Amino acid sequence: MTIDSADDLEGLRAIGRIVRAVFEAMRAAARPGMTTGELDAVGASVLAAHDARSAPILMYRFPGSTCISVNEEAAHGIPGARVLKPGDMINIDVSAEQGGYIADMGESFVLPPIEPARGRICRAVKRAVIEATARIRAGRSLNVIGATVSRAAEKGGYRIVENLASHGVGRSLHEEPSYVPMHNPRERRTLHDGQVLTIEPFFTTGEPFVTERDDGWTLAVAPGALVAQFEQTVIVTNGRPVVVT
Repeated sequence: MTIDSADDLEGLRAIGRIVRAVFEAMRAAARPGMTTGELDAVGASVLAAHDARSAPILMYRFPGSTCISVNEEAAHGIPGARVLKPGDMINIDVSAEQGGYIADMGESFVLPPIEPARGRICRAVKRAVIEATARIRAGRSLNVIGATVSRAAEKGGYRIVENLASHGVGRSLHEEPSYVPMHNPRERRTLHDGQVLTIEPFFTTGEPFVTERDDGWTLAVAPGALVAQFEQTVIVTNGRPVVVT
């Protein structure tokens, strides 16, 4: 999507605020002993209170209002009967629609007690997104995103999951650019003013690929490996980007 009007900007900002509110409510509610299904219900109630719709349900008939992935699960985890435990690393990915606009965000965090290695990888991937966001400008190569997060991953001793990537968003959940890879010397696409996209690398201590579980949704790295994500929806400008989530 490209922002064409003040209404577009306010529409995206509004759904971005809702998506953030859903995530914050779920993170505050997350505790050992509750199920991922119960945690998803918290998100569903906040969406309903804001008259917003879950984008995964709307676009893909996903079996949950949000995606909740635990430990080696990287993305698209189905909320259900799984009971959260102390020390679990949880990724909550929230995407929602209101008034024809969609925003998408996700974040990994750890339930106390926080094992140092788990806390480090969560902080590292968040810093990578902050650094990449600060560097995007209209006219610059799309490669600035991949190059920045690749340097951050290498500095922290992590690998980037190669078969998950950032993407365009705004009117639909997944738009062009459909795949924003790691640093690619052959990248020829450029960012443009008003462009809406996510920045969402996944850092891992294991092999840089996820595989799909038998449920047909959950994407995971190998058991025992750590994986963490941080995602924001941003609007490209000629100056500082607008972070709507």
